[in-house]
Amino acid sequence: MPGEVNRDATCLFCRIVAGEVPATVVAEDERTLAFLDINPASDGHALVVPKAHAADLGAADPEDVAATARAAQALGARMRERLGADGVNVLTAWGEAAWQTVFHLHWHVIPRYAGDEARDRLRLPWTPSPGDPAVLASVAARLTAP
Repeated sequence: MPGEVNRDATCLFCRIVAGEVPATVVAEDERTLAFLDINPASDGHALVVPKAHAADLGAADPEDVAATARAAQALGARMRERLGADGVNVLTAWGEAAWQTVFHLHWHVIPRYAGDEARDRLRLPWTPSPGDPAVLASVAARLTAP
């Protein structure tokens, strides 16, 4: 990774990376920082961010995407081992329509505790139901077209 990291002085997560805003850091490496979410969906809910500023998944350096995915994977495994999580959700939002509120790429790493509503407050945001086969075929054709 190059010596100087790209930062945005107005970005909350860049300010956390720079140590200007306090955070409860739970993991760090050369490219990434992981810290507890101050509005947790479950006990242990953390955010993994690249140290370099990128507004979202589309703007991020692919190496930072890979590094944050590896960091999220390692943190999720640690949550299962050390927090007794039954599972882990890992997710990111790309754009305001996808509920992104802080415009610095970040992965939510959310430990899940089956049947323990005191520790796990996350609820599925949609009700899965079968898709229309014609719509699925149309979407697939657009996504696979050259």
